[in-house]
Amino acid sequence: MEPAVIGARLASSVVSPLIRKLFLNGVPGAGLVDRPVRVSRLVSFRGEQRTLSDKEMHKIAEELVTRAVQATGAEQLPSYEVRAVTNAVASSLRVLGTLDMDDVQAVHLGHMELARQLRSMSPTAVLGLSADAVELHASVLNTACLHILNFFTQRSAFVPRTLVEQSRSLEELTRKIDSLITRVPSPADSLFEKRYSRYITDKHGKLSIFGLDLSQGPENWLLDVAYLSLDAVGDTTGVLPTRLSADQVLAAHNRVLLRGVAGSGKTTLVQWLAISTTRPNQLDLFGLVPFVLPLRTLTRGGAKLPAPDEFLSAVDCPIAALQPAGWFDHVLRTGRGLILIDGIDEIPEDDRNDARRWLQELISTYPENRWLVTSRPSAVREHWLNGDGFVEADLAPMSRDNIADFVIRWHQATGISDQYAHELLRAVRVKQDLGRLATNPLMCGLICALHQDRRGYLPEGRKEIYDAALSMLLFRRDRERGVYKPGSIRIGEAHHIQLIQKLAYWMIRNGRSEMDRADAVNLLAQALPTMPKVAEQGTAEEIYRHLLIRTGLLREPSVQSMDFIHRTFQDYLGAKAAVEGLDFDFLIANAHLDQWEDVIRMAVAHSRLTERTRLLTGIIRRDNVTPHGMNRLHLLAAACLEHATELDPEVRAEVQQRAGALIPPRTADQARALIEVGPVVLDLLPYPPEAPPAEKCPADEWDVGERSDEKKAAEQRAADEAYFTVLAATRIATDAAIDVLARYRSYHDLRVRNELARAWSRFDTSIYGQEVIAHLDTKDLYFPVSNPAELQAISSFGGRPQIKIVGDFNAVDLLNGCRRTQLTHLWLSSEIGGSWWWLQELPYLYSLTIETSLPHLDVSPLALVLPLREIRLPRGVAVSGMHTLLPHMEVVRMRQEAE
Repeated sequence: MEPAVIGARLASSVVSPLIRKLFLNGVPGAGLVDRPVRVSRLVSFRGEQRTLSDKEMHKIAEELVTRAVQATGAEQLPSYEVRAVTNAVASSLRVLGTLDMDDVQAVHLGHMELARQLRSMSPTAVLGLSADAVELHASVLNTACLHILNFFTQRSAFVPRTLVEQSRSLEELTRKIDSLITRVPSPADSLFEKRYSRYITDKHGKLSIFGLDLSQGPENWLLDVAYLSLDAVGDTTGVLPTRLSADQVLAAHNRVLLRGVAGSGKTTLVQWLAISTTRPNQLDLFGLVPFVLPLRTLTRGGAKLPAPDEFLSAVDCPIAALQPAGWFDHVLRTGRGLILIDGIDEIPEDDRNDARRWLQELISTYPENRWLVTSRPSAVREHWLNGDGFVEADLAPMSRDNIADFVIRWHQATGISDQYAHELLRAVRVKQDLGRLATNPLMCGLICALHQDRRGYLPEGRKEIYDAALSMLLFRRDRERGVYKPGSIRIGEAHHIQLIQKLAYWMIRNGRSEMDRADAVNLLAQALPTMPKVAEQGTAEEIYRHLLIRTGLLREPSVQSMDFIHRTFQDYLGAKAAVEGLDFDFLIANAHLDQWEDVIRMAVAHSRLTERTRLLTGIIRRDNVTPHGMNRLHLLAAACLEHATELDPEVRAEVQQRAGALIPPRTADQARALIEVGPVVLDLLPYPPEAPPAEKCPADEWDVGERSDEKKAAEQRAADEAYFTVLAATRIATDAAIDVLARYRSYHDLRVRNELARAWSRFDTSIYGQEVIAHLDTKDLYFPVSNPAELQAISSFGGRPQIKIVGDFNAVDLLNGCRRTQLTHLWLSSEIGGSWWWLQELPYLYSLTIETSLPHLDVSPLALVLPLREIRLPRGVAVSGMHTLLPHMEVVRMRQEAE
């Protein structure tokens, strides 16, 4: 028996009629009051209007328990235990008659918390019960409370001020009931899934944060403590919100391709989504079965991508052989699967189309599941999976708040004084180069560790930071901790680097992110004869074990394979090996491949003057690639300039000139290419194009029309260039981008103004607000606000007529923060309470736009908002209450692509 899932197996048709008997059909006067009714007045088994006897109450409890035991399909409890559970359920349900809360408060509380409260108020109900019986009591009570709340939301006397909230709650509760029912495993599979759930928690419930093992802190953080919720930016289709929490992307859409640069947190997000399936408070994913499929592991040693029945064995899950026959098919056929495919970029480019076909076959066979695919931005083209129903999102760089949160939590985890944390945050704000680096969790952890290790001193550039990190990992950590003992292997820092970079470069040359353990040992065996001082200390196997255990750079994802703790270190050391081996022709020949981009950048950093000249000129003068590949090469060379501390001025000028030919961008692909290059392109982005000069009208009417068309085409090209330039700069969200974006603040095109307004949350609220937002033309432009600080800034600019709420607000905050007399158009894309009374406080509100995922919305409460003329709703939402609206009020359907 699986008591934890008993309640979920009781369908609505069984439980709802029983629950309705617990409550009165109607309460006199209940529909006339202006506040919700107390639960104690709704029950049918107490008070003057009592209609349910104790005997009938007991029969209801008996039916719930009997149905629950039957639903498990497992061995039943002894009959005396079942009777005892029935008495306990009846006793706990009677507590409803003493609850000091109203129905709306109960709905807000949630069914799990309501059940917990009923159990805590009837502690003697389960005295003397066995552990299984106690769990059965809890499960039945949880389900009863779910249906109780569902009943509350369906009451006709659920007062007008809560009607909108009623619709939302009804839909949410219905979805919860149905999803819980469909996600419960069959009795034959439940024991295995329970064990698999524990495996997922153990496997993915911890996170290695770089630098924690270099101080007094633990080597791993529990993911619950370590996880930092980052934002994702939706694509231009409008299917996903413009900006949303990355861990909610699968709540917004069932198929998502998520892009993110190295170290941005893609794999950590995959871990978080996997363990969310085991957490009851994560109802969007709870009960689904996660399959975490890192492609670098699946393709290890040239292996073929696995069929669904091989998912577990392909990732070396130790209980793979125990899965029941046909289990994977039961899971995927019923839509219970959460398939997390991590790292399209970590397999060779030639293999990615095979991976796509593999994915398409899986989706066509099992379409009803949820799918997440992650990749570096440059690994696959835009809209790569759109034909398969995927939407795209990009992990946004860490915001200032994210960085501050990470730094403070890192120092707390290591037990280091807050003084170091505050000093580091000041350094990140003051030093632009440092601030540009601290935009993802990997680099933040690295910077924290170096800052602490060096007593507050930090190197400036990326190469210097990596050099310092390697010194800290490979040499200083063991020496300063006194790890070495007589007779142990002692290898100097230079030899450490020489050995590890050989492994790194072999993996890069062979297009691998993992390496067979045996190949790694053989490669070391070939290198040891050239290093006699190292060779005399042990065999290749012993040296390998030393590097694995002591360097902190290598790890074994399985007993047969090895990889780097992060791809960034592999690229950095591989680039060093390539430069030392004078392998420049090979670097140039592979520079067009996305897997080599970071290697090329680091190779430029490692090179000397003449080597750097050879490498960069070779890249920009290649003629054996497609035009698209040539564009990438020119932009890559421009990105390398930040690492070229010394370079021939003519070479620098040629690199800048060739990159300049791609600027301004004229298409979305060109804008994305610039985004991938990063902050270095900000110096190349132009000022906005000027409008074409007015021309004299020729006499010939045909010429007039032709010139008019040419003028329109020129204006459209100029507007496109401005839009895609702004699009690129807003995605390179550094302070330096504000200067570029401020040039476009007076540009007339609505797309440009929309993009400038939408980007506010990516930058400092005050600086960006004063430099950009305050100057935007308000015509037809909704100003999105994601937090109270932005709303306050809007008010300080005199208010704006059109505002779009995209963050968490309550009605009081909104009314207090906005200029009420200025607001004529309000767009709500997030929830603000469950009633609309506060809209009456906006005296000139002409248009209200409501974004909602609910299939139904009751608009009757909006009849009280007298100034309102237009109510805009998404297509597909069923509307009721239109007959109550005043004659001047109109319901309008938004276009799907509306912004």
